[in-house]
Amino acid sequence: MRLKHLAVGLLTLCAAQSWADAQQNIRQSLDSLNFPMSVSSISETPVSGLYQIQLQNGRVLYGSADGSYLFQGAMIAVNGGQPRNLTAEVEAKAIGEVINGIPTEELVVFAPEQPKTHITVFTDVDCGYCRKLHEEIGDLNALGIEVRYAAFPRAGADSKTAEVMRSIWCADDRQSAMTRAKQGKSVTPATCDDPVAEQYQLGGQVGVQGTPAIFMANGTLVPGYKPAQALAQEAIANNK
Repeated sequence: MRLKHLAVGLLTLCAAQSWADAQQNIRQSLDSLNFPMSVSSISETPVSGLYQIQLQNGRVLYGSADGSYLFQGAMIAVNGGQPRNLTAEVEAKAIGEVINGIPTEELVVFAPEQPKTHITVFTDVDCGYCRKLHEEIGDLNALGIEVRYAAFPRAGADSKTAEVMRSIWCADDRQSAMTRAKQGKSVTPATCDDPVAEQYQLGGQVGVQGTPAIFMANGTLVPGYKPAQALAQEAIANNK
């Protein structure tokens, strides 16, 4: 019995050492590449010898135990003909934490009295489909959806659009200023310690490539416009 316990202990110790070696090898490889994104964690995957690299922005990479190979892609678990995208599940959860971690006071929020869930929309005030979505804010609120706007001026943080968006974030009434801009009306210029550039950068890090980019409460990304009824149904289905 003692020999059995000793063998189990040695196996556990070896596994722990292998995992520690893999973490060190992978981090050294990333450091040698001057990888621009910080690593949150490195963990084992269901595939022997393959490790999951969780990045600070929520995205996932994979690496070999010796750190010689790094790659990005979807890991699909095939369960009796019922595939699961394990990568998408992990990324959505982590990205949801990043997005939901944005303080609401740094967003432009349109909320019903009793929200059922929320969506975070990376928006550009000059984007046609962003304007179409904004026309349905009242419908979304009536369906119990809180809409949180984050800034994503597609032309960049130094563009004319970004300048307008900074004035929105610095306005005494952000909601009214946002609505005016989405209607193509002028917004009173204003300056403050605004988060527009920071949100634009964050959007790029979490995979925003166009607007509107709509994140559900659980981190699932819906790229592009959807009518209010369909969007509300999807938001409620993807609540935390």
